[in-house]
Amino acid sequence: MTMIKMSDLNLSNKKVLIRQDLNVPIKNGEVSSDLRIRAALETVTLALTGGAGIILLSHLGRPVEGQLDSTFSLEPVARHMATLLGREVRFERDWIDGVDVQPGEVILCENVRFQIGEKANDDRLSRKMAALCDVFVMDAFGTAHRAQASTHGVAKYAPIACAGALLVTELEALGAAFENPTRPMVAIVGGSKVSTKLTLLKNLINKVDYLIVGGGIANTFLAANDHPTGNSLVEKDLIPEAKALQLIAKEQHTVIPMPEDVVCGTAFSVDSPAAVKSVDDVSSEDMILDLGPGFCMQLDRIMKDAGTIVWNGPLGVFEFDQFASGTQSLADAIAASNAFSIAGGGDTIAAVEKFNIADNLSYISTGGGAFLEFMEGKTLPAVAILEERGSD
Repeated sequence: MTMIKMSDLNLSNKKVLIRQDLNVPIKNGEVSSDLRIRAALETVTLALTGGAGIILLSHLGRPVEGQLDSTFSLEPVARHMATLLGREVRFERDWIDGVDVQPGEVILCENVRFQIGEKANDDRLSRKMAALCDVFVMDAFGTAHRAQASTHGVAKYAPIACAGALLVTELEALGAAFENPTRPMVAIVGGSKVSTKLTLLKNLINKVDYLIVGGGIANTFLAANDHPTGNSLVEKDLIPEAKALQLIAKEQHTVIPMPEDVVCGTAFSVDSPAAVKSVDDVSSEDMILDLGPGFCMQLDRIMKDAGTIVWNGPLGVFEFDQFASGTQSLADAIAASNAFSIAGGGDTIAAVEKFNIADNLSYISTGGGAFLEFMEGKTLPAVAILEERGSD
């Protein structure tokens, strides 16, 4: 890793601009889940200990650029972060033309996406952000896949551009999982559609020993194996892709285990009764909404023997308790495994929290799209510019 690490710098009396991912859910003016805020605190604390004055940037939601909308204000995040830090976090609405910050102070600036040119990585805006600081710290892995002014452009023009503690930890964890994994390596890819994760599936087939598919993706694979799927979500136009992926897997000696049983309902509803069925007994009225207990026993054995586990996506509609057993069984099996385990993606983290296994995983990634793109083998622009600056 050629990038500079913030932990290696002398930050005393320096103005330090940190791009974090504080894009958290807010209900009735209060933060309802602070996982990402807690993950960001290590870098803030390290910079404070180093004697820096800290200016924090983040986005929240998807507001229209140039239009101030209180729905997307970061002010509640500033209040919540102050409580967690045990010190004042000053909130600044008008910051782009400069803010006064002293050593030991923490400032959170209003949503970067209110700034015109943020998403377009506007050069003028990037230079203005860079002028705020002596040191720019990229610490938002969750936005590292986006080349935007506050993630990429500012790193080009800041006097020093470096990686924060969270970003370094994320990259090291993903590196451990993908660059030199302990075998057997297992990847779980869930989700509603093959189309959204086709690139990921193609990349993983060449890297893993077991590729487990869940959710609507599994339905398409079942259809590709000529099993009835009833009214289930199936991408019929991608059945040929599913067949091709299975052929490639066979050539690569990668196992894609197929379920022998599934859990069906007659409607996508919290009130729909669940029925365990053989994959060959799914009726025309059935919707496959979870994978069955027989298949989960097979997964339990795979997780027990695994050396590395990467999890992205649930096995079924775990939000409805009657269709949550597959995902819960998988979660428990990963938690009980001695493998190096990493989980990422919004639905996956929600499942981790629901089934209370966070303390039993090796690492939980804060990234959604960035986690996915890293697994797809793509270059993350915000990481690439840090590496470029690190080799200057």
